[in-house]
Amino acid sequence: MSDSQDIAEHLATSAQRDEVLELGMWTFLSTEVLLFGGLILSYFVYRHADPQAFLAAGRETRIVIGTVNTALLLTSSFCVAAALQAAEQGARRATRTLLGIAILLGLGFLGLKGVEYLGEYREHLVPGVNFARTGQDAHGIELFFIFYFIATLLHGVHVVAGIGVLAVFAAMATATTARSRYIAGLRTAALYWHFVDLVWIFLFALIYLPGRNS
Repeated sequence: MSDSQDIAEHLATSAQRDEVLELGMWTFLSTEVLLFGGLILSYFVYRHADPQAFLAAGRETRIVIGTVNTALLLTSSFCVAAALQAAEQGARRATRTLLGIAILLGLGFLGLKGVEYLGEYREHLVPGVNFARTGQDAHGIELFFIFYFIATLLHGVHVVAGIGVLAVFAAMATATTARSRYIAGLRTAALYWHFVDLVWIFLFALIYLPGRNS
């Protein structure tokens, strides 16, 4: 089947189809901005109400794991961008390899997050499960970790979805038909992956850095 045969009837050219695809992704990402934006706004409201407790809670986080995970996602974003460039140049094997590396980095991110969650469980920092902090800052610390688990679990779901999408495009990288359609799809997938990484940068700054210089 030729690429032109895949064009929806109401679209005149493949370029228009690609623009609609990209616009759809931007529309979806705008709703995601509202979702994470609401979470971040709630974080600032509660942090303003109890800043000392949030600083104390920030010191409880594992900054080494958070930093390594940040490096993993940033590197994965570079690999996805390079994969898109390789696809545009017709380098199909390089496209698949780079996407495979990005997927492995994403899986590494999830693995380290699991290690981090296990450590927090053992230290009784999981609200509603085994939270055991006491003292005047206990309530604020619990609020911090409620935000922490909601935000990072939600972000983790997005990482899993992104890995699945990248895996599909990695599997399709050597297909011989509909190359312009493939590139357009990969471009929208790259937008999603970059957004997921950008969200993590904000979460890293909010979760791991507070209280480190206090």
